[in-house]
Amino acid sequence: MDNRETQCSASAVVFALLGGTVAGVVAGLLLAPKSGEETRQAMKGYAKRTEEEVLEKAKEARAALDQIIERGEHFIAKKTADAESAFKAGGEAMKDMMDK
Repeated sequence: MDNRETQCSASAVVFALLGGTVAGVVAGLLLAPKSGEETRQAMKGYAKRTEEEVLEKAKEARAALDQIIERGEHFIAKKTADAESAFKAGGEAMKDMMDK
């Protein structure tokens, strides 16, 4: 027996997994107890439910993103006001130092 280690590249592993997945799906469809029409209807129903779930998740993500953007805008406005007041106070302090 040969004691060398066998190494597989990442792409080979990915292709093997994809090939196995496709073979499993095909075997499942061919050996399914339902007729082709029933299987197609079930797949359409699954696709429709998945689409609705994805759209709902997208709406939730958009709402969360809008909230984060609003918080970011508030933070920036606050920091801008702080910087402006610090700049103004620094200018007044400099003017007081120059007047003395």
